[in-house]
Amino acid sequence: MQIRDLPYSDPGEPDVRSGPRFLYWLGRNQLAGQLKSLAWGLLHQCGIAGLPLTVGLAVQAAVDRSGSRLAVAGALNVLLGVAIALGDTMLHRTAVTNWITAAARVQQLLARKTAELGSALTRRVAAGEVVAVSTGDVEKIGWFVEALSRFAAAAAALVIICVGLVIYQPALGVIVAIGVPVLALAVLPLLPRATKRADIQREKAGRATELASDTVAGLRVLRGIGGEELFLGRYREASQEVRRAAVRSARMWSLISAVQVLLPGLLLITVVWYGAHLALAGRIAVGELVTVYSAVTLMLYPLQHFEEIAMAYSFSRPSAKRAARVLALRRVTDPAGTDTGVPSRPDSAKAPCGDLYDPATGLLAPQGRLTAVVCGDPDAAGRLAARLGGHAEETGDLPSVLLGGVALDGLALDGARSAVLVQDKDPVLLSGTLRELLDVPSSGHIDAADALTAAQCGDVLEALAQASVDADGDPMRTRITERGRSLSGGQRQRLALARSLVTDPEVLVLDEPTSAVDSHTEARVADGVKRLRTGRTTVVFTSSPLLLDLAERVVFVHDGEVASVGAHRELLHSDARYRAVVTRENDDEVRQTTKLTSFEDLEKVEESA
Repeated sequence: MQIRDLPYSDPGEPDVRSGPRFLYWLGRNQLAGQLKSLAWGLLHQCGIAGLPLTVGLAVQAAVDRSGSRLAVAGALNVLLGVAIALGDTMLHRTAVTNWITAAARVQQLLARKTAELGSALTRRVAAGEVVAVSTGDVEKIGWFVEALSRFAAAAAALVIICVGLVIYQPALGVIVAIGVPVLALAVLPLLPRATKRADIQREKAGRATELASDTVAGLRVLRGIGGEELFLGRYREASQEVRRAAVRSARMWSLISAVQVLLPGLLLITVVWYGAHLALAGRIAVGELVTVYSAVTLMLYPLQHFEEIAMAYSFSRPSAKRAARVLALRRVTDPAGTDTGVPSRPDSAKAPCGDLYDPATGLLAPQGRLTAVVCGDPDAAGRLAARLGGHAEETGDLPSVLLGGVALDGLALDGARSAVLVQDKDPVLLSGTLRELLDVPSSGHIDAADALTAAQCGDVLEALAQASVDADGDPMRTRITERGRSLSGGQRQRLALARSLVTDPEVLVLDEPTSAVDSHTEARVADGVKRLRTGRTTVVFTSSPLLLDLAERVVFVHDGEVASVGAHRELLHSDARYRAVVTRENDDEVRQTTKLTSFEDLEKVEESA
């Protein structure tokens, strides 16, 4: 796999049973790249390992005053230099390719999982954790995949050097062959403590980041109550805890680095001392001593990869664990045909038609009609709206919502999403131009202009035209900032509504679509939605009398069950609990309005509310 071939056509099905298993699965899928990197690493490491031999030959040739052997040694040095340069260059190229392709695979898996779960992802996993996995954790996982092949090449080179030294000079080679494994394994007892301290540091850093985000998000409120100094003090304390944890972690890694320097130094001193005695006794030649000394010195370089792979694994293991936890999330029913791309409008076989019915609450939304749903509990309304959209996370052990007698949980994900679209109470606007915002999979029956008009977005278009950098002031080409922060809450809400209307799904579920607009705009929005959705099934969760009065059917849900069904004015007269929710009456007012009999009196109560 090359970088130019990204993204993967299919990133595969990961093993998410644990962090180490996920890393093993990732490395196995990068096997071809790992083998290439290993081959170039062996060329690089063996070239370095061959330098002591040529240096020893050159020294011995100079001692023996042999010009021909000195020339041969020089030629071998040149060849080894070319091999080292070529191997190092290609090793870096292939290792970085492994890093990038592994990170891309993980990011594609996360993107596919996000598309599969939709907005339910952040209800099951903190949004900060998803961001951490898709950014910092992906880099750490890629680092381990990249370091793995270089470590394997370094380990193979050490074995080759030890075996070569035993054959070349057994007296010194045996000492080196015994000492090198000790050096490589000496840091193992320190790794668990170092890993634990690194985990504590990351945990504290995550808490400090979360505290900072909450403080910035609520800065206006904090200033209003004079609490910014209190929260600033908390952040100072949290940041100091991060600093202390980082210092403790750095001390342990410094100790590991010191061990990696001290023990090879002791081995080198031992080899030189013993080799000098052998040379004085005439048992080895000076060139042989130089060769062994040079080989032990150059061994320090591949030994560094043992420390690196230990650090890479200790940092990537918790990252892989978090990634596996996110990727392990599943819908209750795993739909076939899930696509990671933007789905197009499926045919009628994939998008069933008919009444929308929830067996758990008894809610029925007849096909082609505007149904308003009133819930006393806003959180319960949000959960019910998610259920109507086929979100299996909100279903649990409850029966699936039916559309035309077909269970939404049994449909493929793209079919369910195109059949029923749910607009949350707080919809998200992605950054980009207004044209890009409205360029969504749709039936093609409703254009952007009609949707913007129905959602009463005239003032939004004027604001975008004034902010446009084009000479013609085209609002459709004006960029909207991230999450629409440059717009007011009501403007964002209406743009999201226009996007939903453009999609033109078989069933549109709106959760409080006009909660951030004034009553005059709300009345025009309600009329526009009803006009544009004629003949389509629309369900609106609201307690606004303006929307309720335009609905063809009003359903009142109380304590998780349908309590009453009818027209808005009829329910005001017949159901005191419904009236209490819609008109915000207290108990005394409910008893008083229960005695009213004329619609004119009811209208007065409603208007006063």
